[in-house]
Amino acid sequence: MSSAKTSLALIAFALAASATSCASAPKDDAALAMQEAMKPASPKERAAANRADPLTRANFWAKEHLKDGEDLTVSLEFARALREIGSHERALDVLSRALIVHPESADALMLLGRIQMATGDVAAAGRVFHRATEVAPERAETWAALGTTFDREGQHKLAQTAYQRALELEPLRTTTLTNYGLSLVLTGDLPGAEAKLLKAAANADAGARVTENLALVLGLQGKFDDMKTVSGAAAPEQVVDQNVALLQGLIQPVRSWDALAEKPAPVRVAETLPGAEAQIAEPVNGVDGAAAAQSPGRTLRLRN
Repeated sequence: MSSAKTSLALIAFALAASATSCASAPKDDAALAMQEAMKPASPKERAAANRADPLTRANFWAKEHLKDGEDLTVSLEFARALREIGSHERALDVLSRALIVHPESADALMLLGRIQMATGDVAAAGRVFHRATEVAPERAETWAALGTTFDREGQHKLAQTAYQRALELEPLRTTTLTNYGLSLVLTGDLPGAEAKLLKAAANADAGARVTENLALVLGLQGKFDDMKTVSGAAAPEQVVDQNVALLQGLIQPVRSWDALAEKPAPVRVAETLPGAEAQIAEPVNGVDGAAAAQSPGRTLRLRN
């Protein structure tokens, strides 16, 4: 081949290569942009998002979930964010899908059960918490949460068995001791309730509501001096005196149910606890401990 023909061939090859490069460049750029967009956020970005307001946090984790719907950490964070903004149905959907891929995740089961409790589906929550006790029997919170579902369904003895199991794992767990004590109130075991609430109140993380419930149980047993001592640390003296006077009237044997119903209720005493938790909305009206526990309309209310 002559040198002229060789030169022309080289020029044609160079032009063809240049054209091919120009045609593929936009495609390469688009692919790179797509890859960049699908990269998970850095730990620093995730930490910053979790410090933001609830709606911003939900939007951030929604984008992360679109990138990888099978990432358990992302699914849990997204569900928590959805729960915080009140989007319970979407959170339940996210967790249900996550459990298909990660059926042994106790964290996903616990969060799913808590959201179900918050939406009032106690039976479903009980099944989920029971599964959590099978997956993670070493975690006290799984047994404690199961106990709250039993209490909500009126199966207080089963609830107390679950609380006992939880306390074998964490003997001084404040929320479990409190829930156990409130459950014992509903079966008429006021001395037992007092013992559990005394332990709970002695813990550093016990709030004022724990001591208020303890004061209530003391008052229901006629231990009014002890009730004043316990209540005095968390309530004004006038309120304490009013509650003591009212409880003294309520537990008089000569009072009838009709008369009791006409009395105003004492100051609300409630315990709101982490996770699927328990509270007594207000003191039960009764003649004695057993009657108080069986008072109509006065039952444990369990919350998430």
